[in-house]
Amino acid sequence: MIRIANGQGFWGDWLEAPVRLVEQGPIDYLGLDYLAEVTMSILQKQRERDPQLGYARDFPPLIGRIAKQIRQRGVRVIANAGGVNPVACGREVRRLAPGLKVAVVVGDDIFARLDDLVAQGHGLHNMDTGEPLETIRKQVLAANAYIGAFPLAEALATGADVVIAGRCTDTALTVAPMVHHFGWKQTDYNALASATVAGHTIECGAQCTGGNCQVDWQTIGSLAEIGYPIVEAEPDGSFAITKHAGTGGRINSQVVKEQLLYELGDPRHYITPDCVADFTTIQLHDDGPDRVSIRGVRGTAATPFLKVSVSYHWGWKAVGTLVYSWPEARQKAESADRIVRERLAKLGLHFDAVHSELLGVNACHQDAAITVADAPEVQLRIGVRGKDRSAVDRFTRELIPLVLSGPPGATGFGEGRPQVSEVVAYWPALIARKVIGTRVEVIE
Repeated sequence: MIRIANGQGFWGDWLEAPVRLVEQGPIDYLGLDYLAEVTMSILQKQRERDPQLGYARDFPPLIGRIAKQIRQRGVRVIANAGGVNPVACGREVRRLAPGLKVAVVVGDDIFARLDDLVAQGHGLHNMDTGEPLETIRKQVLAANAYIGAFPLAEALATGADVVIAGRCTDTALTVAPMVHHFGWKQTDYNALASATVAGHTIECGAQCTGGNCQVDWQTIGSLAEIGYPIVEAEPDGSFAITKHAGTGGRINSQVVKEQLLYELGDPRHYITPDCVADFTTIQLHDDGPDRVSIRGVRGTAATPFLKVSVSYHWGWKAVGTLVYSWPEARQKAESADRIVRERLAKLGLHFDAVHSELLGVNACHQDAAITVADAPEVQLRIGVRGKDRSAVDRFTRELIPLVLSGPPGATGFGEGRPQVSEVVAYWPALIARKVIGTRVEVIE
């Protein structure tokens, strides 16, 4: 049996979680998940400005902080912190933790290959609309194929203490240690499917140990000290979800089921680069305090394609807020919204979308929200989105004037006018698996 923990559900997750996982009890592998689709375009821009950037910059200092414990306890770290520049990330880890062996996996980044791939007949059509990539080629900011667990397992086979990948799947961070340790083959479909379920369960970190839980959330103990998840995996692929003793949070079948439904499409065909898992075959049991066991998962062969995540420039947006105080806070906020919209129309400005919300009234649930007769305060949040940056910029100059020229009682404007920011859109596509080659590099 091996213990695989996950200490980061996203870039920006609790910095102390990985440290506590290493210090508070036994684990064999520490997975750290940093990437999301929009993150890749941000990292690509960073690398364009500085060839030594393009990775999750929180990661190397973290490894430097826990390097001593990693060596003493024999913990191996596996992360997708490499973003669009895994080699630079690996070199920075080596600089901050010179006693650790570091291996990186490269090959997922196809940004520089796009034109050649399209010329070879790989249209990279949008999976939702069917449009070819050519329609937005000039706006593309980043393009990465999702790789699976086997390249990461190859990196573990080098004996590396730290394995760094770019855009691997979230589940691969958990599947790879099992592939490496148990010697599974690509035809071990059921074992791979079970490992995929394990990876899916812990990929969001504490979301499967009581964080963000809808069931009896008031009774979940010590969220301030919440324990992050650990998979105890067996050679046949069966596993248990648990956490270190004495940590906060809660693990039971209800909490785990919430996470199992996260981002789930067809439950019979959960597709990854490693296999296709059938979530309807999961046998899930409460197996003691803060422990849930899962077995019986069935799977089939992986598809001949890999998913490609393309991000591209769509346009511009800006969002601003004003707070209105009691009495008649809602009426004031609604009046301010009308004034802004009227002024924008008289200026002849056009946007692809103008959206307003009343926080404190119905922003989250709209018409399903309870009726608030006279709210003590209401925040108007209004935003615009469009391809004309000058129009969006002009919008940012139409909200703050209402402090003096609009309804009474406005506050919350200390940061001044809103900022214009880029809208990055997502383009999902498929590509033949055979054209994506990965390789492992050990950072000396």
